[in-house]
Amino acid sequence: MDNPLTHRSQKLARIAPLLPRSGRAPSLVLCLRMLSPLLLSLLLLALAAPAALARRHQDYPFAGAYATSDEPDTPLSFYADHGKLGKLILESERHLPTALHAVSSDTFRTDDNAVYRFQHLPAGWAVTRTAPNTEPLTLQRIGDAQHHLFHHYIRTEAMIPMRDGIRLHAVILTPADMHQKLPILLTRTPYGVAGLTPASFVGAQPQLARDGYIRVEEDIRGRYGSEGTFRMMRPLADHSNPKATDESTDAFDTVAWLVKNLPDNNGRVGVMGISYPGFLTTMAGIDPNPAVKAISPQAPMIDVWRGDDFFHNGAFRQTYGYDYGFMLETSKENAQVDYGKDSAGQPRDGFDFFLSRGSFAQDVAQSGVKQQLPTWQDFLNHPAYDEVWRSRGVEYHLNAVTVPTLTVGGYYDQEDMWGPQEEYKRLQPHDARHQNFLVLGPWRHGSWSATTRHIGALQYGAAIGEQYREQIEARFFAHYLKDAPGSNATHFTLQNTASFQTGSNTWQYYPQFPPPASRLTDFCLGPDHAIQPGDHCAAGSVSYVSDPANPVPYRHRPIQPTYGKGSQWYTWMVEDQRFVTGRSDVALWRMPLDHNLTLTGEVFADLFARTTGSDGDFVVKLIDQYPDNDPDPAMRGYQLMTNMEIFRGRYRNGFDHPEAITPGQTTEFRWSLHDVDHVFLQGHTLLVEVQSTWFPLYDRNPQTFVPNIMTAPPSAYQPATITIVSDPTHPSHLELPVMP
Repeated sequence: MDNPLTHRSQKLARIAPLLPRSGRAPSLVLCLRMLSPLLLSLLLLALAAPAALARRHQDYPFAGAYATSDEPDTPLSFYADHGKLGKLILESERHLPTALHAVSSDTFRTDDNAVYRFQHLPAGWAVTRTAPNTEPLTLQRIGDAQHHLFHHYIRTEAMIPMRDGIRLHAVILTPADMHQKLPILLTRTPYGVAGLTPASFVGAQPQLARDGYIRVEEDIRGRYGSEGTFRMMRPLADHSNPKATDESTDAFDTVAWLVKNLPDNNGRVGVMGISYPGFLTTMAGIDPNPAVKAISPQAPMIDVWRGDDFFHNGAFRQTYGYDYGFMLETSKENAQVDYGKDSAGQPRDGFDFFLSRGSFAQDVAQSGVKQQLPTWQDFLNHPAYDEVWRSRGVEYHLNAVTVPTLTVGGYYDQEDMWGPQEEYKRLQPHDARHQNFLVLGPWRHGSWSATTRHIGALQYGAAIGEQYREQIEARFFAHYLKDAPGSNATHFTLQNTASFQTGSNTWQYYPQFPPPASRLTDFCLGPDHAIQPGDHCAAGSVSYVSDPANPVPYRHRPIQPTYGKGSQWYTWMVEDQRFVTGRSDVALWRMPLDHNLTLTGEVFADLFARTTGSDGDFVVKLIDQYPDNDPDPAMRGYQLMTNMEIFRGRYRNGFDHPEAITPGQTTEFRWSLHDVDHVFLQGHTLLVEVQSTWFPLYDRNPQTFVPNIMTAPPSAYQPATITIVSDPTHPSHLELPVMP
């Protein structure tokens, strides 16, 4: 549609020759007398337009920044845009400025049908957001609208050739409004890159998008737009063979092409990624391209049998192994898992879904998948830690800090907690140039990318993910990739490890992790269900019956598909454990605290147990029980896990050497419960729980030794009596990293 103001200016230009040409300006009255009524009307309309526009801007008395009381760090800003005739604009740190469509004087909608309705309440202005498939959300006005820096990114695509001729699909975002040579920030992923846009970059990584990088994301082999064949965690190839390919060589070739072909890059490349892309980032640091100057593996998969996605100490993660294999290998793009409906027509509880099937072989047989999925076949045929899994173990290749490395992990990472901690430990002895850095926090998988003050019921007191991104991540990449004056390049000062300590809710900085002051201290699981500090354990025992037909659930039911609608998978590690503490098949010890107890470092379980079966699993949980009079009503009596892990008994003498347990014989089982940085406060209670099922996160151990639990027949699943023994000869205990 034509602009009427343009027509008005053109008509006024045509009457200019009619005006007097004397040396002095004509009087306003004379000019008005010379104009026809029609032209006079047009002139008055043009003169009145700015005033009308100003009045239109004043029609938004609710303009400002809005947020919820529990998340004040993520405000949405609404303001009038003078360049769009006063339209209402929405923006936030993660949302590009967007013009809203007026539905009424107080209601507006977006192009994707989110609706914002403003109300003036006794406490001030509020806005309620409603959108398809989401719960309504009400935000309060907290101040004036906030404006953010947004660069103008140009989006292009490329097919990048690898050394064997396979081409990989990449999406490239280049800032068009920055006129210096810029570094490249690369992420390689199996999850698809077609959705990378300027808006998605700002939404996912606002700090890095604001700093300005040439952003590149690439589909790996066999996924989405890339050619070739996908293989889950492709093993490392022989790099002495110039024709061999793996994720490391594909990263090398990708970087070489980008530096050569993208205009106005400064020859420096940073690589980053979370989870599977974290594994791919680690691989980019093994025999790296010389242009790679910094990497940040975040929640990287390092060894999916030892402690990441698919197995933990030999125990198979049944739901995750089933769901994730289905998602990645039934098609070239992500597929959705469905557990079906129950008899009432409701989504079926995953607990019942997997319990009714039995072994993983039955999961596969009843999956409806006609082709044989490679990873499922690996699960079935290679249950022990053989060369199939060892060849995928990245930890065996971490023998040099080839480039500055910032590893990030979460204490409550439900998928890859082991990976970042193991990567840091493997690299630390080789860190002669002080370029191996670690950041840990009370995050779930990847949640350091979010701006939030809590995970589940656990409150941080601050948006610690944003603090990490602004003060560490952004400065890390600027320091190693940029030279621009005024950038963050001179402000990266992390000495080695940053850890957000729960309990005290403070950032702690250490010269290494664990810090030198941390001391492993024994805490015995003594008689009368009491925890006794010290290495001299009094005689006693605790028994329970473990029945595979009635396993202990790992989280509150119902259990949804891992990445399905409404899934509670993401925060199960901070769920209140009172829902299982009272079960007869859970053994419990406790120690009330009359002083603060700070644990910083790795926790170990060392159990002496006997069983009436010939195999068995052991799960140990370290729990902080809050007092009944806690200041936060939501945390009164809450049982918060700080550390937890499973061990499959058949692997006590070697993960590659399964062997039966002798029934009735007291046997030692020792394993790691991972790192912690937590203050158990005075008035709280230290709890230790031991159980032998954790379903359906982990498949049930039949408790009768069979060569392959994946194919165990129903008759093998038998109840067993488990006895945890503690005496001077068999001191069942936890080793806790106590700070002075």
